Amino acid sequence: MKRAMKRDMELTIGHLYPDLLNLYGDRGNIACLMKRCTWRGIHARTIGFESEDEVDFSALDIVLLGGGSDREQMLVCEKLKKIRRDFQDYVEDNGVVLAVCGGYQLLGKYYKTKDGTIEGLDLVDIYTEQGEGRLIDNIILKSPLCEMPVVGFENHGGRTYIGKNRPFGKVLYGSGNDSESGCEGVLYKNVIGTYLHGPLLPKNPQICDHLIKKALERKYGSADLAPLDDRQEQEANTYMIKRLMR
Repeated sequence: MKRAMKRDMELTIGHLYPDLLNLYGDRGNIACLMKRCTWRGIHARTIGFESEDEVDFSALDIVLLGGGSDREQMLVCEKLKKIRRDFQDYVEDNGVVLAVCGGYQLLGKYYKTKDGTIEGLDLVDIYTEQGEGRLIDNIILKSPLCEMPVVGFENHGGRTYIGKNRPFGKVLYGSGNDSESGCEGVLYKNVIGTYLHGPLLPKNPQICDHLIKKALERKYGSADLAPLDDRQEQEANTYMIKRLMR
């Protein structure tokens, strides 16, 4: 049922500042990445970088930047400024990144709140401004990255504007980036920025496999992922869509 890949492959996942950015079950995304690698015979390991650790992007194949409160985002941004150049080089070299909620906002130029402006990393040409009320609900997207609709949960006060960048998906149900554009998240090179959590990857195995495939292609030049038995995940996905879109 679970088939190994033809040659030995390994991936290293970097979880940035889980001590500050783990508000929305981001460790579930790590667990999903690890499990779907293991089932295919891909050796995977995760390195958690706490707020005082040095980050060596050259040793990483996938980077996860999770969500946190505005205060925690401000603390993390001060840490990330010190490694911004290395992070930018990693992104421009097609490094694979999943940035969720607060991590998504930090990718951009800034996040303007009622209490002040949090300077972003300016890795992607986007910006966020606090709006009236929070956008809280289940959400369904149609993403160019997979065949199955993407399902998740959003809970954010910021409205993110992505300009001419590609969105992660078109909103079929929910609010998305700003409740007006009909778009959710952002795609830039091998970066996915999104407000979807809950966590995201266990609910959407095709997105998880997209990240794994892109990381393997960057490291080894090609990747042929063996199919897995995702019938349970597909049934859960179908149930959510029928419940919300009826």
